[in-house]
Amino acid sequence: MTDKNSSMRQLPKVDEMIRCITSEGMTNVPAVLVKLACQKEIELERQKILSGNSYQYSREDLIRRIKAEIEKLNQPHLRKVINGTGVVLHTNLGRARLSQIVSESMKEICGSYSNLEYDLETGERGTRYEHVEQLLTFLTGSEAALVVNNNAAAVYLVLNSVAKGKEVIVSRGELVEIGGAFRVPEIMTASGCRLVEVGTTNKTHEMDYEENINENTGALLKVHTSNYKIIGFTEEVSLEQMKAVGEKHGLPLIYDLGSGLLTDLKAYGIGDEPTVRSCLEQRADIVCFSGDKLLGGPQAGIIVGKAEYINRMKKNHLLRALRIDKLTLTALELTLRQYLTPETAVQQIPTLKMITEPLENLKKKAELLHGMLVKRLDVQYEVIETTGQIGGGSMPGVNLFSYAISITMEHVSADMLERMLRNNSVPIISRIYKNKVLLDVRTMSEEDLFEAAEFLNKIINLKGDME
Repeated sequence: MTDKNSSMRQLPKVDEMIRCITSEGMTNVPAVLVKLACQKEIELERQKILSGNSYQYSREDLIRRIKAEIEKLNQPHLRKVINGTGVVLHTNLGRARLSQIVSESMKEICGSYSNLEYDLETGERGTRYEHVEQLLTFLTGSEAALVVNNNAAAVYLVLNSVAKGKEVIVSRGELVEIGGAFRVPEIMTASGCRLVEVGTTNKTHEMDYEENINENTGALLKVHTSNYKIIGFTEEVSLEQMKAVGEKHGLPLIYDLGSGLLTDLKAYGIGDEPTVRSCLEQRADIVCFSGDKLLGGPQAGIIVGKAEYINRMKKNHLLRALRIDKLTLTALELTLRQYLTPETAVQQIPTLKMITEPLENLKKKAELLHGMLVKRLDVQYEVIETTGQIGGGSMPGVNLFSYAISITMEHVSADMLERMLRNNSVPIISRIYKNKVLLDVRTMSEEDLFEAAEFLNKIINLKGDME
């Protein structure tokens, strides 16, 4: 106990360390962050003493750790990272990357007032949804459109507006779980509908819908299994078949598409994902999809379809709780405008550009990064072929052939190198494969390549100095 008390007395007081840190030039940092860092690190020292393990106090080490903690606290928590994983729509990394045109144009809206709900022609109150409705109807061929904050909210609003208090029939094989453990059955229940599941996991027939329709049925729901595939002995009812059943009984057909593809990727030999327009052409009454998946825009839940149903949603009091803000609307409108020129949309929208990037271009990018890296005998870099994914719960089973830089360093494990990259001032997110760190260039811009090379060269030089 005497040793512990003696060690405790060595520890400086918080006020003393604040004065010390401030005197060393950290005056441009909010005082509250300096105090928090000092409190945290001094408390950690106390815990070391109380643990009973051998302890030796170092004032220099404490100051160093406090400064590192201050730097960490003084950075925005949400910040830019470099995606070297090869997953284009990486949910943990923010999904769709907005185009430079969209990002730059948003600055004007961020820093000024806007006509969010103001009709410039009449000088009277307008509606925020009109900024994108015409674009969406033109691009998808729908009668009307509405936007809320994400696709789960879109499905919730659709069901609550169209079939509240009624039964909604859906195939058992389409009762999906989306990110964050949100499940279609729970969303349906919360919306005020009663789920009626039909068929089996692998097979559902037209008669399964027919046999379960009664006077309490409010709608038919089809869910696109965009985040998984059932293969083998399977059968599902097409939109056209479901529409025929719905028309026979006077029921609307709702399609939760999810992925939101506006450009047909089959033309590039990639997957067989349906476009929003094709779903409406197959006569779905309402189609819901995300804005930040294959569409390549901001997070949003987009609803398109027949005006009679969309108008009900516009009058639903829940719409205010689910509405999107001016920044999302701005990003969505500008992204949609890029689709007005189909021949350039694939090059302008980062998500589409990354997905359709020719393999020979990716090899050149990998060779460019390889050429920028300092070569040493104890560090091995290699341009290798690899595969990535579209991600974001879109197009499961579709692998994207790509190129990556494989990195191994003597005396530095793959786990340690991955952590060093992740802890860079601009975090570089890589993946580990067979004890090698990989940076897949498909999801890296040219600017990202230069930043990654600069940091890797810094690591190599530091390693060389230590030896």
